[in-house]
Amino acid sequence: MKRVLVSITFFVIIILIWAALTGDLAFLGLDQSLWSPYIMPPPSRVAAYLWDNTVNGKLIVSMGVTLRRLLIGYVIGLVIGVPLGMLAARFRCVQDTLGHLALSFQALPSVCWVPLACIWFGQTEAALLFVVIMGTMWSVLLSTENGIRNVPPIYARAASTMGSSPLHTLVFVTMPASAPFIVSGMKQGWAFAWRSLMAAEIYVAVVSGFGIGQHLHYGRELQRMDQVIGVMFIIILVGLLADKLLFSPVESWLHRRWGTGKD
Repeated sequence: MKRVLVSITFFVIIILIWAALTGDLAFLGLDQSLWSPYIMPPPSRVAAYLWDNTVNGKLIVSMGVTLRRLLIGYVIGLVIGVPLGMLAARFRCVQDTLGHLALSFQALPSVCWVPLACIWFGQTEAALLFVVIMGTMWSVLLSTENGIRNVPPIYARAASTMGSSPLHTLVFVTMPASAPFIVSGMKQGWAFAWRSLMAAEIYVAVVSGFGIGQHLHYGRELQRMDQVIGVMFIIILVGLLADKLLFSPVESWLHRRWGTGKD
């Protein structure tokens, strides 16, 4: 609880400093802004944008469109990345080829896939999903490979002496023991997928759905900095909630379960 209060206090102080510098604390005599509101809007204008567009449903609908794209692309990336990571951990030739390719592509910024996606798939949902998959798959592949390789060999040998087949050992011994590392990779893959989708939605205009990234793009086009900053807050909030409410609790539980966490 103390850590939560410290975090909340920290962010409240940042917002108060922002408000003071943009003339949003007139009741304290701080009504002079250092910048034009068109360059750096005060918190009240950003809050008004978020409130108005939440009440009229625009942000809620766009958030639903964006999350649908994210989940579909992310799941496909997991379905491809985990088995490939298992193969890379099992076979040296796969590690020396596909593993090195994954390491190279993971270092490539996801926005680099957007031009290729537009040429290959056009302005379609498939282009957006392709970018999300590319942002997810390589990170998950590498974390799965690393997780399986970090499992102590004694686990597999003990299972083998008790009559476990190689497939049974992989499914019921190796995979559960490597789960903390795989979940860490899934969390990283989620972060990459989220950033990839935002970049893709800014550049790919899809008529079938108006996502959060398009709000960011049109805010820039219309020079509505309150809209740009408001959407940035939403993007940050979604990332934090996914980490704190989904991945971190599962990751912590798995580390405690297998004794790999820090005391």
